[in-house]
Amino acid sequence: MTESPITNNKTFCMSEYDVLRRVILCQPQYMTIREVINETQEHFKNEGIHIERALEQHGEFVKTLKKHDIEVSLLPYHKKYPEQVFTRDIGFTLGQTIFVAKMATDVRAGEEDILKQWLEDEEISYYNLYEERIEGGDVVIDRETIYVGLSNRTDQKAAEHLQSLLTQFKVITIPFKDKYLHLDCIFNVVSPEVALIYPNALRKKDIDFFASRYELIEVSQEEQFQLGTNVLSIGNKRVFSLPVNGNVNKQLRNRGFEVIEVDITEIIKSGGSFRCCTLPILRES
Repeated sequence: MTESPITNNKTFCMSEYDVLRRVILCQPQYMTIREVINETQEHFKNEGIHIERALEQHGEFVKTLKKHDIEVSLLPYHKKYPEQVFTRDIGFTLGQTIFVAKMATDVRAGEEDILKQWLEDEEISYYNLYEERIEGGDVVIDRETIYVGLSNRTDQKAAEHLQSLLTQFKVITIPFKDKYLHLDCIFNVVSPEVALIYPNALRKKDIDFFASRYELIEVSQEEQFQLGTNVLSIGNKRVFSLPVNGNVNKQLRNRGFEVIEVDITEIIKSGGSFRCCTLPILRES
C-alpha cells in the first residue's frame, strides 16, 4: 500500500486527474428507481427511467472513452441491483490498492460481491473494507491527500480506518449537509490547481481550506442538481461533462480544459453522473 511506481501494470491511482488508462463501468440494464435513496431520485420517481435511452447514452459514453484510448471493463449486471451503473461507489483505487467498499443501503448491498468476483477473475488483488461503512463517491484523491466526505453513506470510523491503513497519505474528513448524496456531488478536483465546488453544502472553514489549495469554480444550485461537480477527468486537462451544464463547461474551458460533452441525462435521474459511473483502476501519473 505504498506510493510506488506501477509494478503490476493493472492498478494505480494517485489523483482524480492523471491520464486514465483503465476504468470499470456497468451498463444500466436494470436501472430503476426502486427505492428512493437520494434527492434526485425523489424528483424523478414518478417520471421513472427510460432504460433504452439510458443504455444508448451509456453506450455513447463507453464509445467516447474508448476513442480516448481508455480501456473499458464492464461488470456483469444483475436485476437484483438497480444502481449498479454507479460503479464508483463500490470501490476506489489508492496507490496500487483497490479497496472494495461496504455499501450503506439495502438496495445496493451485494454489488460488492460482483466487483470482488470480477477482480478475482482478472487476478487483481483487493482490500475488503467490510467492517466500516464507506462508499467511493465520498473518496476524492489528490496525491498524498485523501478527502473523505462524511455522509449518510460514509462514517468517521471508516475514515479513521483508512488513515490507519494509509500512513503515507493524509486523510481529511469533510462533513456536508445530509441532503447531498456523496462528496463528489458537491466537490471534485479536476487538476492540481482547479476544483469544482458547490459551497452551499459545505462549512465555511472547509470552503476556505479548499480555496487555499485550489482555484475554485463555483457551481450554481441548478447545475449542482444536474451534477455539475460530478465530472470525470481523464488527464491532460480533458474532462467529461454534461452538455446541460453550460456555465460549468464555460468556466472549465476558460481555464484551458478540453470539455468532452456527452449526454447521459437519463442516467443522472438516479443521482449520479460521469464520476459516479466510473471506477478508475489505472491512471498514469
